[in-house]
Amino acid sequence: MDKIIRCITSDGGIMAVCIDASDIVFTAKKLHRLSPVAAAALGRLLCGASMMGDMLKQKGATLNLRINGGGPLGAVVAAADSSGNVRGYVGNAKCPTEYYENGKINVAAAVGKDGVLNVMRDYGEGEPYIGQVPLRSGEIAEDIAGYYATSEQIPTVCSLGVLIDKADSEVLLAGGLLIQLLPGADEETVSKLEKNANTLEPMTTMLAKGMSVLDICKKALEGFEVEVLDENKVNYVCTCSKNKLRAALEGLSARELEDIIEKDGKAEGICHFCNKKYVFDKQELEDILKSNTKT
Repeated sequence: MDKIIRCITSDGGIMAVCIDASDIVFTAKKLHRLSPVAAAALGRLLCGASMMGDMLKQKGATLNLRINGGGPLGAVVAAADSSGNVRGYVGNAKCPTEYYENGKINVAAAVGKDGVLNVMRDYGEGEPYIGQVPLRSGEIAEDIAGYYATSEQIPTVCSLGVLIDKADSEVLLAGGLLIQLLPGADEETVSKLEKNANTLEPMTTMLAKGMSVLDICKKALEGFEVEVLDENKVNYVCTCSKNKLRAALEGLSARELEDIIEKDGKAEGICHFCNKKYVFDKQELEDILKSNTKT
């Protein structure tokens, strides 16, 4: 079962969020039948979105991340709630996979660098907050850190990783770490954190060693006293339903509904996030048409 944790240093200078999302990314790869590079890219964004969503904490708040760097992968999208539950999809699930000389997947080549990262936070009250920054590398972790530095002026360290077995293309491990300096941080705190960040192992290496999300936070914040703010389980959760599609159909005009009934005799909708198909037969469409006519 995947877990996410939020920690803070006792001096109030640093906050860290860490997630083990191995099951989430495994699920996403299966649902969307992703190529290795598509799984690596979406997996990284899912980890980032989950941690950023978990930081919202306001009940009912949601967060959406969208990256489109102009590469062959197309758009990469992830959505999270304030508990860190997450879902996502990519534009081209079968995107060919390139590798660096060291054997690691070249995510940047698939994502591209000529584009933007869009961030939308919706607290359920008033207009949602929308931010947009140019991509820095297409590797996703650097792009998320760049968003915080540019849009919110928060110094941020972000590490994301997805380990995929070359033999069978299965997701073995996935996780992320997000560290932010808080307003109370002094120069000594900054210096210690920079030293730790420079010596930190990759996320999947730490997970492969059996380190828990708390172990990873303590390693990243070595030399500080660490307090746990909260820890909870997280999952790949899709919020689609037939009722939501019905609401969309109810928003169509009588003429549009009549055209669907006459030409197709049914309406179908497939969820981008989980690939579940919903079908409204002719009778159901006629019921919706009658209901719309009465109102």
